[in-house]
Amino acid sequence: MATATPSLAGVQTGLSELGRRLLFVLFALLVYRIGTHIPIPGINPEALQRLFDQNQGGILDLFNMFSGGALERMSILALGVMPYITSSIIMNLLTMMYPALSQLRKEGEAGRRKITKYTRWGTLLIALVQGSAMTFGLIGQGLPFDPGLGFFFVSVVSLVTGALFMMWLGEQISEHGVGNGISLLIFAGIVSGFPAAIGSAVEAARQGNLHWTILLIIGVFAIGVVGFVVFVERGERRVTVHYAKRQQGRRMMQGQTSHLPFKVNMAGVIPAIFASSLLLAPASMAQWFGQNPNMGWLQEIALALSPGQPLYIILFATGIVFFSFFYTAIVRDPKELADNLKRQGAYIQGIRPGQQTADYIDDVTTKLTIFGSAYVTAVCLLPEFMIVMFDDLTFQLGGTALLIVVVVAMDFMSQIQAHLLSSNYAKLMEKSNIRNYSRRMGR
Repeated sequence: MATATPSLAGVQTGLSELGRRLLFVLFALLVYRIGTHIPIPGINPEALQRLFDQNQGGILDLFNMFSGGALERMSILALGVMPYITSSIIMNLLTMMYPALSQLRKEGEAGRRKITKYTRWGTLLIALVQGSAMTFGLIGQGLPFDPGLGFFFVSVVSLVTGALFMMWLGEQISEHGVGNGISLLIFAGIVSGFPAAIGSAVEAARQGNLHWTILLIIGVFAIGVVGFVVFVERGERRVTVHYAKRQQGRRMMQGQTSHLPFKVNMAGVIPAIFASSLLLAPASMAQWFGQNPNMGWLQEIALALSPGQPLYIILFATGIVFFSFFYTAIVRDPKELADNLKRQGAYIQGIRPGQQTADYIDDVTTKLTIFGSAYVTAVCLLPEFMIVMFDDLTFQLGGTALLIVVVVAMDFMSQIQAHLLSSNYAKLMEKSNIRNYSRRMGR
């Protein structure tokens, strides 16, 4: 009885910690959803509704999906996490280009703090530009009741503050919750639009604009896509690694065999988010700035970058492929991985340690990334074909949203399982220590 009590307490502690983290995530997402319903002061809601009714299926719908409906309500959180994501992309690119920033990444926690600080300042600057563009667009569309300097100041301050709050909230979820905070905020925003998207599709079928059989086929197809995404995301290539014999004390330890796992889609959902973000930033600013006199050419740019347009499809697919290779190169450095194997006395059968191992790993990751980027591109371009085939379907039923939701949900469940395994491991270690102590005391 004496040995069971401490181990039970360890399990309860582990579970209570996980429970606190899950409650924090739930509370943070609740705060986020409340924030999407707080409008910018001075906006005419009827004029705003007319604007979105006139621009259905365009770039505003895509931006609105990522903002969780905040843009449609012109909330203080209308910019969402896009300024932070854009700033992160720019910082990652600069880190690859400039050795000084690359060295910061290798300096551990201190270097990461500096990069985080630069990313935050970049978020502020991008939010200022996007907030100003959006405010000019609101004034150009005649949405505010009193389009004066006071409204401009209040609107920009509200939008920038909301973007910085979203950045802070995402960081807090990552630190005190479970999973990646920014991804969970995007996940919550997309999922919040699913009921309305499904409802509009059902309403279109009820009114006769869409046949019930087609709607059923689309539903079955969507379930199939979810299964396909789960299957690919769980797929991995295992490279067999051998460990040489080594002497430990007076004993000669036999060589062991292990596996080096390489996921088929190592970049996860990052390429889809990054590519969407880079397209949304210029397209949205062109959309809003183009509302002003003598700036009609910006409207043409915004139209060319709208979903379903050839230029949008080409740039979106190119962005996904680029960021798939770019992010994979960041998270999987073949040279560093080969050096780590060499230091551990490990080798791949038939491959010499060192540079040849790095070349082999690079070849494996390149082939996997080619397939992974093609898979992500195919899934994300599904909405474009669905919009062409079924005009009454909403954009939220598309592949980009589906991919983000499924991958983030899988990552979230993996994080929960990791916490549970950690608590069980602590319980087993504590039980083992208690038994060893009891045996020593029995002697």
